[in-house]
Amino acid sequence: MTSIEHLILEVADPAAAETFYADVLGLDDRVRVRRSDAPTTGFRGFTLSLIVAQPANADALIDAAVAAGATVLKPAERSLFGYGGVVQAPDGTIVTVASSSKKDTAPAAKRIDDVVIQLGVADVAATKRHYVASGFTVGRSFGSKYVEFEAPGRTVTMSLLKRKALAKAAGVAADGTGSHRLVLGGAAPATDPDGFVWEAASA
Repeated sequence: MTSIEHLILEVADPAAAETFYADVLGLDDRVRVRRSDAPTTGFRGFTLSLIVAQPANADALIDAAVAAGATVLKPAERSLFGYGGVVQAPDGTIVTVASSSKKDTAPAAKRIDDVVIQLGVADVAATKRHYVASGFTVGRSFGSKYVEFEAPGRTVTMSLLKRKALAKAAGVAADGTGSHRLVLGGAAPATDPDGFVWEAASA
């Protein structure tokens, strides 16, 4: 089964971004950064989603991100599906922090259970076919609205949503042009139907 070993965020200030993702959020080797000045405006077409066990953990991560310069796009709150909020990192990446639980059962901890890269795509069904043909295994699928692929071990989970739906969930306008400022590490070098670039994990 094909999988994502790590994500590479292309940023203007790698040192600051490294501190934010590794030290502030504790994303270890699953999120890497490298310098890029590629032009980009508006919504970049993806969100980085951090899944945690309880609301207190979500609050701890969001508070730490904001203290380190992130901007709140959606305040953390309870919803039909659990608890969570959305921030924009200093480099422009949109980060969602969410828990399926609405109640705390332990002291707060900045502990991330799963990392999910959510791609906003033009045609969910077509992009799903592309990734299945590339060797990905579908874990969950809801017609043409949502697809989640299986992710073994501590690799990064990938999901597909309509671009407008993902932007709405993040609290931003769907318009955007230029580079995604994202590289997916794990598969053979390629570019998917929506312009997301892949490179081999060893690169």
